[in-house]
Amino acid sequence: MNSRLLSLALVAASVSPLAVQAQQAIVPAQSEVSFTSRQMGVPVDGKFKSFSAQVAFDPAKLATSKIEFSVDTGSASISREADAELPKAVWFNVAQFPKATFTSSSIRKLDATKYEVAGKLAIKGVSSDVVVPVTLAQNGATTVASGAFPIKRLSFRIGEKEWADTSMVADEVQVKFKIALTGVPKL
Repeated sequence: MNSRLLSLALVAASVSPLAVQAQQAIVPAQSEVSFTSRQMGVPVDGKFKSFSAQVAFDPAKLATSKIEFSVDTGSASISREADAELPKAVWFNVAQFPKATFTSSSIRKLDATKYEVAGKLAIKGVSSDVVVPVTLAQNGATTVASGAFPIKRLSFRIGEKEWADTSMVADEVQVKFKIALTGVPKL
């Protein structure tokens, strides 16, 4: 790489929000992303088996902190029968939209362990502003970020055609997460 390209790469890295501070590493075995919907009034729990995150969080530097989260939509799991349907076009359309993403735009501290993370949630080609409440708990070298927030599945075209009937599957879906991270500065 010539020196000019190297200089440009260094400048780009220096202004990248994720390069501003050390990134945290996700601990997959201690993390989970789940959801609860209602089918004919009965709660139905599911989870995503595959997800990733790029987190650069410092409670003393919230203005430069950044969170990027990605869920593999094809990893959604409810039951064997449902798991065969979820990748199809009327649900997650995994062939065209293999990932759902969240990218933070701001992080606001509410108290010693509670934060609000505002950002864009994109599912199935539809993007929407959301505010996600997050509670942090530190235990030694591990910090667990947990929370829950509702989405309207029809706003993201999840469950189209005959599945758009909310008497069968409710529009509101509760998304829950518990993400274990290493490398988070002391709160």
